[in-house]
Amino acid sequence: MQFGHFDNAAKEYVITRPDTPRSWSNYLGSTEFGSIITNNAGGYTFYRSAAQGRFVRIRFNAVPLDQPGRYIYLRDAESGDYWSASWQPVGKPLDSYKSECRHGTAYTVISSEYAGIKAETTYFVPLGKTLEVWRLKLTNTGAKPRKLSAFTYVEYAGNWSAFNDLTNLQYSQFIVRMGVEDGIIDHGTNVHIPEDPKNFENADQGRHTFLALVGAPVTGFDTDRTAFIGTYGSYAKPKAVEAGRCSGSLAYGDNGCGSLQTDIELAPGETREITVLMGVGRAGVEGKAAAAAFSQEGVVDSELAMLKAYWHGRIEGLTAETPDPAFNSMLAIWGPFNCQMTYAWSRAASLIYAGERDGLGYRDTVQDLLGVMHAIPQEAVKRLELMLSGQLANGGAMPVVKQFAHHPGSEKEPPEHEYRSDDGMWLFNTVPAYIKESGDTGFLNKVIPYADHGEASVLGHLRRAIDFNLTHSGKHGLPCGLSADWNDCIRLGKNGETVMVAFQLRFALATYAELCAIAGEAGEKAWAEQMLAEFDARLAETTWDGAWYLRGFGEDGTKFGSHELKEGAIFLNTQTWAVFSGHAQGERAETAMGSVEKHLSSEYGLALCAPPFVETSMKVMRAVLFNPGMKENGAVFTHTQGWAVIAETMLGHGDRAYRYYRATMPAAWNDKAEVREIEPYVYCQFTHTPPSPHAGAARVPWLSGSASWAYVAGTQYVLGIRADWNGLTIDPCIPASWPGFTATRRFRGKTVSITVKNPKCVEKGVAKLTLNGEVLSGNLVPADKLKDSNAVVVEMG
Repeated sequence: MQFGHFDNAAKEYVITRPDTPRSWSNYLGSTEFGSIITNNAGGYTFYRSAAQGRFVRIRFNAVPLDQPGRYIYLRDAESGDYWSASWQPVGKPLDSYKSECRHGTAYTVISSEYAGIKAETTYFVPLGKTLEVWRLKLTNTGAKPRKLSAFTYVEYAGNWSAFNDLTNLQYSQFIVRMGVEDGIIDHGTNVHIPEDPKNFENADQGRHTFLALVGAPVTGFDTDRTAFIGTYGSYAKPKAVEAGRCSGSLAYGDNGCGSLQTDIELAPGETREITVLMGVGRAGVEGKAAAAAFSQEGVVDSELAMLKAYWHGRIEGLTAETPDPAFNSMLAIWGPFNCQMTYAWSRAASLIYAGERDGLGYRDTVQDLLGVMHAIPQEAVKRLELMLSGQLANGGAMPVVKQFAHHPGSEKEPPEHEYRSDDGMWLFNTVPAYIKESGDTGFLNKVIPYADHGEASVLGHLRRAIDFNLTHSGKHGLPCGLSADWNDCIRLGKNGETVMVAFQLRFALATYAELCAIAGEAGEKAWAEQMLAEFDARLAETTWDGAWYLRGFGEDGTKFGSHELKEGAIFLNTQTWAVFSGHAQGERAETAMGSVEKHLSSEYGLALCAPPFVETSMKVMRAVLFNPGMKENGAVFTHTQGWAVIAETMLGHGDRAYRYYRATMPAAWNDKAEVREIEPYVYCQFTHTPPSPHAGAARVPWLSGSASWAYVAGTQYVLGIRADWNGLTIDPCIPASWPGFTATRRFRGKTVSITVKNPKCVEKGVAKLTLNGEVLSGNLVPADKLKDSNAVVVEMG
């Protein structure tokens, strides 16, 4: 069943049925002022932090998932009938109510038609502004004049701290002070104490937001939720809308809301436009200025045009046309846009993440950078530098870096039990990605402070990350699992050993040797190569289980991921990382990945492990907390799928790699949306596997490391277009049935147009490559041969 379709030309996903299986969301704004909006205008808005700057209320895990939201109610004065400009919250019968939602790049347009009135509401946050725009167009499609009343509704938080607002009610219900100045609503909290803008994390300070309406006169208002909704009313049946008038309430404590009423007369065929502005600041200052600015003719259109141009430019680092329309749709917008949002918000703001993960998770964010490095390298490197300054002098890392409250050189070192073994290892993927993309080898010499004390060059930070895992090693000479090793559910113990991070360490040593060669550090290069040789021998001796690689060793020597076990006999990550790291080659690599297909593959993707855990002690495997086939207990954990695709392409298995890729590609499930349930245009955290009765249902959309790794796997390894030290490598690994594809890639300020031909129906192999008509050897397009615009033709064979 389909609920919508992709409009690649407009770079939008169009939802044509509003009764989606779950609320399908989009992101507005920036890290300074952001919003979550759904196809039914639900969601919330926040300033700087979804946990500490959320001034619009949402109740997580409600029914529907997205209420309350940012609503506009419409009421016919003659009949008394009323509805909402979005299908919800009134929810008129769909046989009489038509709806369409267009989610685009940081904007959403919701259109509806009911009772002879067409409504179109465009929601967006203008570039550089700390306010949200709702531009409403109303058209009378009937043959007689109409008198309508429009009511805005937003429900305010009692305190900007989400925790205080929803749980500390004996405090947060008594600090709201609502006001109205020149028809602009002022939402004030703690108004009798000073503002403290330099200390964002101080919840006890005076703060204000405003709600203004331009383009029509304000004829009424309510700022008290009970007065607007009614004591026993609901969002579907608000008391004020049913009555046809607001009461002029001013909340004094309790719960504030923002409802501005305007009365409109529409002649047959007439269209009227009004604009609602919701932003940070006082009604009489910032609100008044915003109303004046946006009342000027053409301002909303020009701001929206600038926003679209900005975001389209950010996601067009690579475009491609392949034989798979679903893949093309993901490449056209939603793959790169999903990566941009994950890069911006880490795991801090969605309909699932309620604000408990405030700031930038270290290992999450370092990986998220991989999905945007090709598009915005000069911006992404600033975030990379921030994360490097979140590394501690001992080589470990802070679990979370709060970008709005980070003080390198003076942060407190976390307790020993909070260190994770994989944190610093992701730097060996991301630092080279930046250098390869930009050609900026001097970055290795840039001095960046540690979080707690001292400083080092970027190369020094990398060496310290390696030293951390060499120092924290167990009896087999492999890295200790510590608090976690990517999988938060494996209880390896302080002295238990992780095979996954061992392969990451192997990758780190090989990468470090390459970087040292670039930096002219011959001694360090020799040390890394010697350690690499010793470590490869150690891995070969201790980690192979006969048909696949072990997952780890407990403190007592217990094997994880062994054929000897009844539950969790095989894990995905060590098979893929064995290949990805360069350790597993030849027969062992083929055998390990063959075991993956045999034991972990389904139509929904590759399970994280199998069989799932039911009887295993929680002291050994915390995943037993979850139902079999969910989360870390044998689900398709989407984050891991990209690694499997990369491993298969490294082995030349184009058909298998793409089969795995497509199994978790959101757009491939667009015509079975009732099975996947969540948005068919963004990646998720996990999908239920056959042990679950809900096999195929996906959960936790948008903010997941799967977005970045899926984009890397699809563009750099399936299409095979990836930056290298000295140029652009083009090494496709595609289904044999593909006759080829075309792509355009921005690279170091140049444009490279690529045509790949596959006349012999192979899965991998470059027989011939030409650059601007010149035949080159191998599959590297040298950076120093590139012109401003370039044509590359690749013939596979």
